[in-house]
Amino acid sequence: MSGHHQTPALVLFSVFIAVTLAITTWVSRNRHGSAEEFYAGGRLFSPMENGFAIAGDYMSAASFLGISGLIALFGYDGMLYSVGFFVAWLVVLLLIAELVRNCGRFTLADVVAARMAERPVRIAVGTSSVTVSLLYLVAQMVGAGSLVALLLGGTSGAARPWTVIGVGALMVIYVSFGGMRATTWIQIVKAVLLMAGAVVLTVLVLVRFHGDVNALLDSAARRSGHGSSFLVPGLLYGETWTARLDFISLGLALVLGTAGLPHILSRFYTVPTARAARRSVVWSIGLIGGFYLMTIALGFGAAALVGPADVRASNAAGNTAVPLLALALGGGEGSTAGTILFAVVAAVAFATILAVVAGITLASSASVAHDLYASLRSPGSKQYSEVTVARAAAAGIGLAAIGLGLVAQNLNVAFLVGLAFAVAASANLPALLYSLFWRRFTTRGAVWSIYGGLIPAVLLVVFSPVVSGSPASFFPGVDFHFFPLENPGLASIPLGFLAGWAGTVTSAEPPDAAKHAETEVRALTGAGAV
Repeated sequence: MSGHHQTPALVLFSVFIAVTLAITTWVSRNRHGSAEEFYAGGRLFSPMENGFAIAGDYMSAASFLGISGLIALFGYDGMLYSVGFFVAWLVVLLLIAELVRNCGRFTLADVVAARMAERPVRIAVGTSSVTVSLLYLVAQMVGAGSLVALLLGGTSGAARPWTVIGVGALMVIYVSFGGMRATTWIQIVKAVLLMAGAVVLTVLVLVRFHGDVNALLDSAARRSGHGSSFLVPGLLYGETWTARLDFISLGLALVLGTAGLPHILSRFYTVPTARAARRSVVWSIGLIGGFYLMTIALGFGAAALVGPADVRASNAAGNTAVPLLALALGGGEGSTAGTILFAVVAAVAFATILAVVAGITLASSASVAHDLYASLRSPGSKQYSEVTVARAAAAGIGLAAIGLGLVAQNLNVAFLVGLAFAVAASANLPALLYSLFWRRFTTRGAVWSIYGGLIPAVLLVVFSPVVSGSPASFFPGVDFHFFPLENPGLASIPLGFLAGWAGTVTSAEPPDAAKHAETEVRALTGAGAV
């Protein structure tokens, strides 16, 4: 992109950073430093506010730019990503939203350990949660480096590493000084900006085709070079049985993984009651559903007005489809309207990255302090408050994410998001569902289900085509892969459930009927909920 576009984009970036830092400063002056304040924002948010924050936490740069780019390049098959991300929220609404709010306090481990031996369960859940969060975080950091640098015109040199370092520093500041309250308001602001930007671009696309959706689809199909096959399944995932199984695996990970993402589950504790948690999810479903419908229009609009060839020439993964669409809608390169629309898209993308990394960092630092530190500290050692440990953990996680983001800045990061969802679905979800619904579930079953999903998910990716054996892999010059799929969900998710069952039925520990009854009453009625 030319310098003509960089200046307004940088101005809008600076405005958003100033606003978010002002929010963080204001919140830090009005807090009392308790764990409830830091982890859950005092549980003072309304369902509407929390619904906007959940939407802001969930709709990442991959959603705004990645899905639209996939649709622009692959048509119908790219659109299936929108469906998978959205359907996942029905699982959250129907199965876990109220129950998690009633049974937990700050983290996922609170729910799973409610009727188990706390120490081994908290260590296992904390380990899994930090792994999921770090994978998700590294993907966002690498995306920040490559995407923002590309939007600003610097595809090489110092632009990427300094972007990664800057985003990492900002996320540590947001979490360390503002906690959940600042993070929530940043996510709300981001959700409003993202929805407004998507609405404006969608309206402009539809106006360009006079509201005729058929004309939009026909134009996209013609310009794609694939004709009618652009509008039917099979362009991306239909060539081989391996590709079809890979799509099923990814779909399972997306649909089931959302219910196990620590930074999403932690949002249910920011409202005062379980009813408010369910209403929050209803608000978020409305916002997220509307947003993913708009990504379909934006993707096909980019295919029709920009063309897959130009999108691919700018970025092979399609991540620049929306910025290029904004330029085209505004009149093309050098036009005033195009410059303004491009700057808005760049600013919204940057806001998206900052809000998502803040939420993930807070969730992972909470797991370190509330689960791992509380379980591993020795009785005779010096005791630090959980909030102090969480702030230090946020800095450590930020440094780790910056380092990994710098190392991986030239690699394909799409699999990291899918892997985070796959690990969450393989390790966190089985333990969560078993603990909520299975009377016989035991401590061994909980620990086995977590490690039985976590370890296979990671190992299967290490021995997949993502790491070796193909020109696009991490190590293209070697080949030690034996697992044919890029996403491990199809194998690792059943293994997580199976390990939980095996651990329970082979456990010598009798299930605690009294604790199960207490948990069941608390989950269903809210009696005794924090």
